Amino acid sequence: MTIDNTILNFALPRIVMALSSSAAEQLWMIDAYSLVLAGLLVTMGHSGDRFGHRRMLCVGCVGFVAVSVLVVFSQEAWQLIAGRALLGFFGAMILPATLALIRMAFEDREERRLAIAVWATCLTIGAALGPLLGGVLLQFFDWQSVFLVALPFLLPVLLLARSITESPKQPGTSTDYPSILLSLGAMTGVMLGLKHVATVGFDSQSVFWVLTGVVLGVIFIRRQRGLEQPLLDLKLFASPVFSVSIAVNLVSLGLLIGFIFFATQLLQLVFGLSLLVASLILVPGQVLAIVAGMAIVPVAQKVAPNSVISGCMLVAALAFALMALFSATLWAVCVAFILLNASAAAITSVSNDLVLCSVPVESAGSASSVSETAYEIGVMLGTTLIGGAVTALYRLSLMLPEGVSEEVEKAAETLGGVHAISRTQPVEVAVELLETGNSAFQEAVSMTCGLVTGAVVLFSLLTYRCLRMPG
Repeated sequence: MTIDNTILNFALPRIVMALSSSAAEQLWMIDAYSLVLAGLLVTMGHSGDRFGHRRMLCVGCVGFVAVSVLVVFSQEAWQLIAGRALLGFFGAMILPATLALIRMAFEDREERRLAIAVWATCLTIGAALGPLLGGVLLQFFDWQSVFLVALPFLLPVLLLARSITESPKQPGTSTDYPSILLSLGAMTGVMLGLKHVATVGFDSQSVFWVLTGVVLGVIFIRRQRGLEQPLLDLKLFASPVFSVSIAVNLVSLGLLIGFIFFATQLLQLVFGLSLLVASLILVPGQVLAIVAGMAIVPVAQKVAPNSVISGCMLVAALAFALMALFSATLWAVCVAFILLNASAAAITSVSNDLVLCSVPVESAGSASSVSETAYEIGVMLGTTLIGGAVTALYRLSLMLPEGVSEEVEKAAETLGGVHAISRTQPVEVAVELLETGNSAFQEAVSMTCGLVTGAVVLFSLLTYRCLRMPG
């Protein structure tokens, strides 16, 4: 599932050129999947507790495979966005089921910790593997090929699912559909507001959407408190360990996805690397993620979790500091990705073990879905906040040559647009457009990474203080 999140980032420059997508459509291509996924994860985790997680896993895999095939026929941006939303619907069935089945299968704490480390490492590797697979596929095939990459992973799951013992089913009342609509409305409102700020600017419309999302979120929370069997059990958040671990999950994956959003454009467009070479630049980071995800297990047995997680967060901050200090150079991208991906893998292993250990076994499905929801909200916020900041600062830094047409000005909203429109311009104008666009994008990345560095350092200190694991 995480491959599907990041592989699109790598294919995005080519998709933008092929479908003539606007800056807003570009962000929605990535976030439509995560928005629906995040909005339905709690529902699907709750449904898995009631109907069985193995059943949800199988249905989700079948639907995901079918929609993946349909998406390759997209001819316009809205069709691709709609397909991504459908993928999010079926993905929401898969993710909570995997972690809940692990919780059920491993009763021993140390065995479960190792199993979760393997699961978490696969999650992080999936996010990091997307660019590599994307680079290989796009070197030989068109952009549609990236949507078929999930098939060889999910089809074996369907065959092996027969050997998995079904989880115990907890009978309950029917699903509370108003709660589902409220949760989706809350996240959609906030995301629409943030995207509007990133693509258009701060105005009354952005305020309206954010306030709408906040109001719907408050109504959702009040409704959960009044339900006998709520969609989201708010009592889970009474545990500081659970709450802080969820926040850590959100931030860690948001940082990784936000980094990949601009790094892929730097590698392909600014540095002019081929798709295959650009993907190979990220391989060391993927290898280190595997090592870090497993190596952190013995460390977490001896060192307090607040020290482990806050330390990893500082490593992530160092990654963004490199990008800020060295003007987004090629070597800075490579080293920063190594640091960031390794820290994300380590954090994921430790935080998800804390999430499952802080709740009773019968709430594993709900806890897993909340954890996965945090990841997907992190994906959206990473793309929206980090990607949106880069987009906004890029526009502020961009100084187009005098006398360019309105068509050029519109295309220059994105770096991919600059590279696409430059092919239709005279040589002198094209060279100036590319130099101006590339320079503005690098400057935007450096400024954004400086802001992110400060925010991550503060979050690391807050995590160290608030995360306390009872003995």
